[in-house]
Amino acid sequence: MDAALAQPGPRATPERRPAWWRVPFLLLGFVALFAGAGAGLARLGYTMPGTIAGVAVLHGPLMICGFFGVVIALERAVAIGRAWAYAAPALAGLGSAFALHGSAAIASGCYLAGSIVLLIASLDVWRRQRALFTFTIALAAACWTAGVAAWAGGASVHAVVPWWLAFLILTIAGERLELSRFMPPSPRAQQVFGALLALVVLAMLASARWPWALRAYGVGLLSLAGWLFKQDIARRTVRQSGLTRFIAVCLLSGYVWLTVGGAVIAAAGALQPGTPAYDAALHALLLGFVFSMVFGHAPIIFPSVLRVAVPYHAGFYAPLGLLHLSLLLRLAGDAGAGFALTRSGALLGAVALLAFVVATASAVWRGRLATAKA
Repeated sequence: MDAALAQPGPRATPERRPAWWRVPFLLLGFVALFAGAGAGLARLGYTMPGTIAGVAVLHGPLMICGFFGVVIALERAVAIGRAWAYAAPALAGLGSAFALHGSAAIASGCYLAGSIVLLIASLDVWRRQRALFTFTIALAAACWTAGVAAWAGGASVHAVVPWWLAFLILTIAGERLELSRFMPPSPRAQQVFGALLALVVLAMLASARWPWALRAYGVGLLSLAGWLFKQDIARRTVRQSGLTRFIAVCLLSGYVWLTVGGAVIAAAGALQPGTPAYDAALHALLLGFVFSMVFGHAPIIFPSVLRVAVPYHAGFYAPLGLLHLSLLLRLAGDAGAGFALTRSGALLGAVALLAFVVATASAVWRGRLATAKA
């Protein structure tokens, strides 16, 4: 997620609501994050509290709809400055609450309602600023709605995973495209970007009838990674220092995992649950790519959403390093080195997420102390 989304063109109305008003939404998102991470560990045989173990089957919905849905929807609400847009993170957070209380059917309905509000908000941004990046972000929101609608209608989670992955990946790609105004892609490069969007969406639509079409989906993600590597300003900013370099390192390492995830899907030609390819592709994309973006932009997101300072510290690299190490272990286990490595990688991944939360909270505390002393 990117702070660029907090200012996608002119606001509909000035955002005058106090920052504390947004805290409950963010807390709901982090509840889903921790519950989802615990549910994932429970699926691998780790002992978890009864409530968490009871929602092990909802690991994916809690992480994607419950955490990322809330965070992205909250950013969008701040961006457009309209009270009704906050219904999206509220509904997504409420969905997680129902999920944790064993009401999966009601949870899916709440997630669906929240996704629809996010889609309306995204279309509102696109209406006010017609650009390829705002269209991409709106398309991403539509992918979330399509996936949740299918899930609420009875489809299995693994059947809608490509739509949910597209929601996150296209959101990030759209945000990075918006920031490319500092190093604008050529008209030809923008045409290629549009063609890749079409390939990803058409492949998802076709896979409902022809499962082999997911191979094209993987090729689309792999190609998108190549496009981002070439066009992103991070290739230059990584030569700088401090927070600027840290963000660039997060971005470039995230693109490596997007490449890996796309390549695994393209090679496997399917996303069959329970297979090593399924585990490797999903975690390369969701942990490796998406969370690398989250880690990199937390020092920008929190100030824009909560109006708190998050001063950079070199310790920010520790959670990022743990995240990448956890994925190397997990994918090594998926590749045949043993299930023990997969489990160890999953546990280390959860530790990386916890370390990220602690590092961010510590930075906020340091920022408050610095402000108090000033």
